[in-house]
Amino acid sequence: MSDVVFTADFTSTRQWVAGHSWAYPDGGPVNPGDDKLDHLVADPAYCRTGVFRATRRSDGAWDAGLLTTEGSEDAFMVRAGDVLEARVRLPTALGAWPAIWTWRDGGQEIDVFEYHPDNPDLLELSNHVRDAHHYYRDGAVQPGAWVDLVVEFGAHRVVWWVNGVRAFADRRGVGRHWEAYLIVNLSVCGGRYHPPPAPDVTAMDFAVDGLLVRRPGSDEPDGEAVDVGLLD
Repeated sequence: MSDVVFTADFTSTRQWVAGHSWAYPDGGPVNPGDDKLDHLVADPAYCRTGVFRATRRSDGAWDAGLLTTEGSEDAFMVRAGDVLEARVRLPTALGAWPAIWTWRDGGQEIDVFEYHPDNPDLLELSNHVRDAHHYYRDGAVQPGAWVDLVVEFGAHRVVWWVNGVRAFADRRGVGRHWEAYLIVNLSVCGGRYHPPPAPDVTAMDFAVDGLLVRRPGSDEPDGEAVDVGLLD
């Protein structure tokens, strides 16, 4: 059996650091090289309620919410064999770019999901550790929809489940010794790859209603999730 080793409390400053991430150049607050208009802010109204917000600034950038476990007092890292579960409400505004992902030391990135409302039925699922990607399309994936996500960070394969359906198994995995911090954030597209927000849009958001991580017990194979009732 697996144990719950992490239950997200977005209000907790022990668990999460707000408005700063080393996944951004110099820790932020901006990352235009990745086609992002975000300007990260630590204001709890942008991230600490479970609703991740972005609002337009007068300079054309967007104040935006981000939380990461990197640099926090608890410094929680997900590791090979863990299973992450999350429930998210997708944004509706064009230009919104929500994500749950991992990061450590300039990489170790697994995207639990990314979403762009200009591709309304598509979730982007990516393993950047070992270069595997999948565009998952489903009619239940729509702007404003609630979506249940499960990701198994196996040493030999990462498996994504969307609303109880096996969406992608990458046959690459993360390796037995992989570990990384969690990031939850709402970015804003700059227009290079996806449309930027319309001029009359001044605010956008997406929500996370629950995020937890399970870890296999000591009697299970190291680095593979086998007990969530989802694998073949």
